[in-house]
Amino acid sequence: MDGILPLWKQKGMTSHDCVFKLRKILGMKKVGHTGTLDPNVEGVLPICLGQATKVAEYVTDAGKEYIATVSIGASTETEDAEGAIVAADGSYKSIKREKLLEALEQLTGEIVQIPPMYSAVKVNGKRLYEYARKGIEVERPKRVVHIYKIELLDDRELFEGEEIRFMIRIACGKGTYIRTLSVQIGEKLGFPAHMATLVRTASGNFRQNDCLTLDEVEEQKKQNTIQQYIRPLEDALAEFEFVEIDDNLYGKIMNGQVLPQHPSLVGREKIVFTRAEKAIAIYCNHPTKEGLMKPEKMFPFNQ
Repeated sequence: MDGILPLWKQKGMTSHDCVFKLRKILGMKKVGHTGTLDPNVEGVLPICLGQATKVAEYVTDAGKEYIATVSIGASTETEDAEGAIVAADGSYKSIKREKLLEALEQLTGEIVQIPPMYSAVKVNGKRLYEYARKGIEVERPKRVVHIYKIELLDDRELFEGEEIRFMIRIACGKGTYIRTLSVQIGEKLGFPAHMATLVRTASGNFRQNDCLTLDEVEEQKKQNTIQQYIRPLEDALAEFEFVEIDDNLYGKIMNGQVLPQHPSLVGREKIVFTRAEKAIAIYCNHPTKEGLMKPEKMFPFNQ
C-alpha cells in the first residue's frame, strides 16, 4: 500500500498518536506523518504510506491553510488558549474594521517571527518547550516566514468589548506559527492577544474534504475500500515540473546516474521524471558540478 492518506486529525491526539493507530489499523509499519499538529488543533494531516514516506518532506514544506480565532484582550505563556495568562487588558475596546484590515495587511508577505517558548524548535540541542517547562528563558532564533493571504471571516464594521474575538483564514508557507501571528495582530492593534482556536484546512494540495477520520479509515479498511481514498505519491509532488522520459534515459535514471542537466531543469531547483505518468525519480542540479544533475529521491517500485 503506497500513497498519501489525507487524514483529519481530531483534537486531543498528537500526530504520533495518529501514526501509531494507523499502523495497527492498516497492518503496516511504513507509515509517517507530514508535520506535527498540536494536540489541541484539528485538521488536515497527510499520512505517507509505504514508498510515499520518501516524499513526506515535500508535503511538510508545502503551503498550509488555517482558520483561526484571534482573541484580543489577553496574552498567554503558550500564545494559545491552553497557557496561563501573562498579560491582560480588561478595558472596553472599540476597533474599526478598517484598522483591523490594516493590521492584517501589514502582516501579509514576508514577516519575521520569534517562535514561542512552548514549541518544538531546537536551541542548543533541546526543544524550546523543554526549557519552558523548567522556567528557563533562552534566546530564540528569529525566522522569516511567508504569509500569502489573511482573510477576515467576520463582516462587522466595528469590533467592541472587553474581549474581542474574530476569525481569520491564513494561507502561509512552512514554519509559520499561527499562535505567534495572533499575538502579532494584537501588537499591531495595541493590545495583548492570543490564538483561541485553530483548524488546519489544507496542507499542500490536500484539503479538508479529501480527509477521513481514524474511525472512517478503520471502517473503510474493514470493507476493503480504503484504497480508493489513498492518493498517489505524485500528488505530493504537484509543485514540481513532471518530465516523461524515453527508454534511453529511463535506464540511466533507474541506475541513479549523474547526468547532463535536462533542459526542463534550467531555472528550477528540481524536476520529477516519470514513466507512464508514474514518478520514478526526483533530480536536482548538482551542487558542485555545473551543467550536471543528480538524483535526490528514487522510486524504483512505483510502476
